[in-house]
Amino acid sequence: MSPLQIISIALTGIIHQIIIHLLYILHMLINNMFLNIVDVNKYYGKPPTGVHALQDISFSAGQGELIGVIGKSGAGKSTLINLLAGIDRPTSGTVMIMDTDLSSQSENRLATWRGLNIGVVYQTFQLLNQLTVMDNILLAMDLCGNYRGRNNHKTAMRILQDLEIEDQANKYPSLISGGQKQRAAIARALANDPPLILADEPTGNLDTLTAQHIFDLFQHLSDQGRTVIVVTHDHTNQDVFTRVLKIEDGHITHAK
Repeated sequence: MSPLQIISIALTGIIHQIIIHLLYILHMLINNMFLNIVDVNKYYGKPPTGVHALQDISFSAGQGELIGVIGKSGAGKSTLINLLAGIDRPTSGTVMIMDTDLSSQSENRLATWRGLNIGVVYQTFQLLNQLTVMDNILLAMDLCGNYRGRNNHKTAMRILQDLEIEDQANKYPSLISGGQKQRAAIARALANDPPLILADEPTGNLDTLTAQHIFDLFQHLSDQGRTVIVVTHDHTNQDVFTRVLKIEDGHITHAK
């Protein structure tokens, strides 16, 4: 095979990938899709002996949707959240949020993009205990290059006021309740006004009443136009979701 033929084949492959990428974007624009997951597989270890955590997962989400993801422990829920957050990468398939194909980004670009566009809320809060609630939020802004001095402080206080914990701003996480910690974690997730919120078992450590308040907050964020995806074992609050995806053994087996 001549060098020209090799170059021609390589260029054909590159052009093919560009066309596929543009078609994904066109599909999302036509269907008003905010997020698009196409034929995603995730292996931990090498096939076929590795763990096939997600198998041919495909779904789309529009702006402002509040989606619940349910399933047993080990079904692949947290793996899905990590792929959507760009914390992990798919073995194959496409994870596209807005007009960004996450798998095509370098780690540095993806880290900055994630900080500006995705807020992640964890079951264990993941607040830095050596910083006050206010400083946890300000740090999230600073890490994304959003340092604006006093303006950041005003923005953070406004977020805390919206979540009704402004009186906890100068306290350390170890000195506030579990519900207040989760609200503080949500406030940190909102620090850079991201259009996508991902929550992984956010009410797992909370009592029933506090959990209901957290679900109410997610519904409020959805009403504001944010897309919110919540992994949860809590079946009592499923009515707040616009859709529920059930994952079993790495497959989406049911959606309503």
